[in-house]
Amino acid sequence: MKPYTSIRRNSVRAWLLASRPKTLSGAAMPVLVALALAFADSGMLRWIPAVLCLLFALTMQVLANFVNDYFDFLDGTDDAHRLGPRRACAQGWVSARAMRWAIAFVALLASAVGLPLIVYGGWSMLAIGAGCMALCFFYTLGGARHALGDVLVLLGFGIIPVCVSYLLQTNSLPLHTLLFSIACGLVVDTLLVVNNYRDYPTDRRCGKRTLVVRIGLQWSERLYLTLPLLAWGCTAGHCISHQRWCTLTLPLLYLLMHIATYHRMKKIGSGKALNSILGENSRNMLVYGITIIAGLLID
Repeated sequence: MKPYTSIRRNSVRAWLLASRPKTLSGAAMPVLVALALAFADSGMLRWIPAVLCLLFALTMQVLANFVNDYFDFLDGTDDAHRLGPRRACAQGWVSARAMRWAIAFVALLASAVGLPLIVYGGWSMLAIGAGCMALCFFYTLGGARHALGDVLVLLGFGIIPVCVSYLLQTNSLPLHTLLFSIACGLVVDTLLVVNNYRDYPTDRRCGKRTLVVRIGLQWSERLYLTLPLLAWGCTAGHCISHQRWCTLTLPLLYLLMHIATYHRMKKIGSGKALNSILGENSRNMLVYGITIIAGLLID
């Protein structure tokens, strides 16, 4: 990998870094879990809406990343004191003007991908798509700064993608779908918690009132440990009552991995070294998705 100083402005590599490809697994995982759940429940899969849901989720994640990059640059959040990975606009890899055009293009692309879902889910899909796009902007422009980021993650990476993807497959929305959606949202939220845990000093300095800033580091550590346990508990009752033993037990591997990551996070405590915990957390999320999907298909 070439050093960051060699990145040409608005180059392909600059845009690749701006899109944050490592975050795409978090967008794909809830949709794939929903599809596995729908297949396990109905024994069939509608491939066209499945692919469209996945592409829409990925495109919306890129849009959210671009919006976050651009507006945090304008607000000065991504300054020299930033502890997290470098951002494209702040580093000058992508010009602000080019990022504005990219935001408009990706928003149009997401609309083009999502509009055909009206054929499968009716006009309500238009409202849901518009709501998802609004979430992309609201997260950066207001939600994340006022301790609402975790709620928006629960909606955008749990309830909405899982429930909508399942609904488009089965034309139904049983209670256990909502439980699986909440579980996915809680797992993805662990990434936001550790990200804000790392940024605690800089967020306090610039007045960004994340949940971590509001409740403090000690309670944030407890929250980080508890979220996956709550996620497992959300689906445990359904798995036991429907004898889905693999879906119940395979995610225990994820829990063990998360607990190990939690102890490493506490040991590091603060600073840029916490970026390694972000990598571990992303890996753990992937393991959760794989174990849930494998369990559903096996059962």
